[in-house]
Amino acid sequence: MKKICENWKQVIPEGTYGPQYWNEFSTRASAVSAEVFRVKTVAEARGVISELVKSASAKKAVMTQNPYAKAAELTDLFRSLDVEVYTEAPDIRTHCDTADFGISAVEFGIAETGSVCQDATAIEDRLVSTLPPVHIAFFNSNYILPSVQAAVEIISGVFDRGYLSFITGPSRTADIERVLTIGVHGPCRLVIIAVDEDVAGGAQ
Repeated sequence: MKKICENWKQVIPEGTYGPQYWNEFSTRASAVSAEVFRVKTVAEARGVISELVKSASAKKAVMTQNPYAKAAELTDLFRSLDVEVYTEAPDIRTHCDTADFGISAVEFGIAETGSVCQDATAIEDRLVSTLPPVHIAFFNSNYILPSVQAAVEIISGVFDRGYLSFITGPSRTADIERVLTIGVHGPCRLVIIAVDEDVAGGAQ
């Protein structure tokens, strides 16, 4: 979306968001089948991703250029694990539908629903979060809002127009004979990595 101001925290007072909402966020996100990890540093996040890649025998990843991926040196990590990784917009568009992992950053979490909010203005963000079977979403663990209403209030103050995604667990549908199926219209796994450490440029 088009941002009216550079940092969404400018439009809300201190105390209306924070890690005090972590337990509710984690519980609700896990309840809708998201895989939730809270780590202190990007170095720990790197270790989590390494294990995920190894356990999935991944061969290809697409990744937006975001501060968490840069700080964790994920490009080097993937290459060390013999995983092809694509970070440039044209390459993401070419390879996203055959990638095993998509990695992006999101704006904040919402405790009420266990959702994460993504500024999806760039098509690359939409592609990496919808086409690969596994979507890894980074955000700062301090940036958790209590409710959808609080999120909407922030969005109205920060954004003018464009695309925004509320992502709640992996893709699921029960349209066909009311049988729940995971991963039909998007990723079959959503991995949320919340980092306690402040990352330069990571405040959305």
